[in-house]
Amino acid sequence: MQVGKIEKAILQILIAAGEDPTREGLRETPKRVAEMYRELLSGNKADPEKHVKFFDAEEARDMVLVRDIPIFSICEHHMMPFHGLCHIAYFPRDKILGLSKFSRIIDCFSHRLQIQERLTKQICDFLMEKLDAFGVVVYIEAEHMCMVMRGAKAIGSSTVTMTKRGCFQENAVLTNEFLQLIYKAR
Repeated sequence: MQVGKIEKAILQILIAAGEDPTREGLRETPKRVAEMYRELLSGNKADPEKHVKFFDAEEARDMVLVRDIPIFSICEHHMMPFHGLCHIAYFPRDKILGLSKFSRIIDCFSHRLQIQERLTKQICDFLMEKLDAFGVVVYIEAEHMCMVMRGAKAIGSSTVTMTKRGCFQENAVLTNEFLQLIYKAR
């Protein structure tokens, strides 16, 4: 990532917005914004494969659900943040994934310019392939700042996406059980 170019671009935005970039509160803003983008868009170079750590399933054939994983991303349409929760369930075949790895894999895909629909699909497809599970489902509910802060100003709105593979795609009962488990504690 070319942080220097981002700094220069932010400086130009400040000037174009009628701000004085030399005033105390803005002097370091281009640098801070460039560093923020380096962090928020770090997924462009991230390899989710490095977070794949399996364990023997040891007769585990029941649903594994990891719920309420925080998710943060940047919408590619307006370059504004969206954030929410990701829920993942799968039926293991021969291996299970270390639980902390779900969050790290999500970060690899979410820390780039994204749309929620593609993000949900990328996470699901990656996990289905790597886990070789009987089925995987990924459900994301997020608030998009481009909907809340500008345009429609739809405060309190959320967007829900769900991608299903394998037995979740074939069996609506399993999907319903997954959805009930997500909302049970709410």
